[in-house]
Amino acid sequence: MTNVSKWMSWEGGIDLVAVTSPDLQMPNLIVHLGRMVNTPVGNAASGMVLWQPDPTGMPAVMGFVSTNEEVGKYFGPNIFADTPFEQAPVLNATIDIEITADKATSKCVVGDYTFEVEMSDFSAPYLINREPAAMPPFHQQGVEIHAKKVTLKINGEVIDIIVPPVGITGGPACVVSPNGVYAR
Repeated sequence: MTNVSKWMSWEGGIDLVAVTSPDLQMPNLIVHLGRMVNTPVGNAASGMVLWQPDPTGMPAVMGFVSTNEEVGKYFGPNIFADTPFEQAPVLNATIDIEITADKATSKCVVGDYTFEVEMSDFSAPYLINREPAAMPPFHQQGVEIHAKKVTLKINGEVIDIIVPPVGITGGPACVVSPNGVYAR
């Protein structure tokens, strides 16, 4: 039996994966945040953001976001090793998340960009237990709530998005995750 040595857990997760055009094969928007993320090196509001407004160009924003650089540095080599995110930079950010029975909101300010997500029309909460795959290469356990309605604003402007049925974690692409864990 192998011991788990690389892990992260969270409380208050907001996860959105989307495209801005129906012909895109890969997401050009990811907002994956936790109000509090716990790691072996510390705890901080953290996550991952990808915003590539021109799908043929470089992303405007791409990296692990955190209020604590040491926590942010942990994700790439430990959780996302062997994925396109392994070498992603760590970006200083402010992250605010509120979750109620009817609505979940997040605001992440990173550099010159402010990402605001509002989710509603929730499913009942359900437990997940996903085995590692090519993406993502880690075990996942926790609680998810599928959000069937979502609004995204970037720098105050509403962005038209298409939410695919499955996101990068293997479940719905628009969820509130009250708590959970990734482990390798």
